Amino acid sequence: MTEISVFVASRGGNTQKVADAIAEELGVMVGDIGGLLPDDSKIIFLGSGVYGGKPGSAMTEFIGRGDFTGRKVALFATSGAAEGAKNMISMVADAVKERGGTVIGDYHCRGKFLLTNRGHPNEEDLQKAKTFARGMLERS
Repeated sequence: MTEISVFVASRGGNTQKVADAIAEELGVMVGDIGGLLPDDSKIIFLGSGVYGGKPGSAMTEFIGRGDFTGRKVALFATSGAAEGAKNMISMVADAVKERGGTVIGDYHCRGKFLLTNRGHPNEEDLQKAKTFARGMLERS
């Protein structure tokens, strides 16, 4: 069976909820972002909140430590604004490609930030994340 890993950098808990939904759907645990990428991971889900238009520093450091050669990577994010998520996902995709990985897809949804997007990610967002996860397995 293909080895699947899920890693997340989440400060406020929004992206953690999405990671937990993806991991639950795939029957795996969310990995420790402070650790190393497992050697047997063939499909990797990477998620981060958007902080000043960038991924969390823990995600940036994790990607920098990893060898993604020959691995398929699916990206996910939460953000107060859709444009911020798209830009951040693009940055992470570039970093993964520089480390040898192939990005197979991405998903983002709103996340609560201060007074905006209260209640997000909501159940619909999490169901879409699960659908995304299944779709990424089908593409790999």
